Amino acid sequence: MKKYVAEFIGTAVLVIFGCGSAVAANTLLGGDLGVTTPLAFSTLLIAFAFGLSIVAMAYSIGNVSGCHINPAVSVGVFCAGKMSVTDFIGYLVAQFLGGIAGAGILTVFFGSNEALGQNGYGEASALGTEMAGAFLVEVVLTFVFVLLILGVTSKEKYGSIAGVVIGLTLVLIHILGIPFTGTSVNPARSFGPALLVGGEALKQVWLFIVAPVVGGILAALVYRFLLASEADA
Repeated sequence: MKKYVAEFIGTAVLVIFGCGSAVAANTLLGGDLGVTTPLAFSTLLIAFAFGLSIVAMAYSIGNVSGCHINPAVSVGVFCAGKMSVTDFIGYLVAQFLGGIAGAGILTVFFGSNEALGQNGYGEASALGTEMAGAFLVEVVLTFVFVLLILGVTSKEKYGSIAGVVIGLTLVLIHILGIPFTGTSVNPARSFGPALLVGGEALKQVWLFIVAPVVGGILAALVYRFLLASEADA
């Protein structure tokens, strides 16, 4: 039970700090507070907020649950044969509930559910990325992220640096992905905000659930084909 609670807390923290920073940065960018921020700079702020959230959670709950805090990561770990069915289901439930809880806390923080860092495509994309392009972006970015996690956690000698490596990789992924989709690579991170925002965000959230899962599965298949035997050596 402790690892499920850890996944719930970790996912909530990721949404609070990652999505919360996105809302705050976009508010400044829009000049709502009389301050304007260059888009490139706000992208970096958001990217580092998500990455540092992962680092913080990796070194706090990592020894309890492995700090997946992402259904796509759990899918990849499960498909790589490193997770039981019971834990897989428990992690998914905890992560989605954590994402919803994190979005709920943000609603209280901001006093509104109008913007909670939700993902989107088409008119909701900074680059106007259409559905097919957004799907491909999310699959590729999630594939890279999950493959990295499977690789860096495969040997104990990487244990001390794994959290930093994973966090910095998430920063890199967000730097590229934010202009296209806002960067999901995490169904729970997307579902919580979309559920509370509703409307178009909720209609589009299917993509940010399906595409990361596809990316996670592909990463597991590649890991088992290319890296698993070496990691076990």
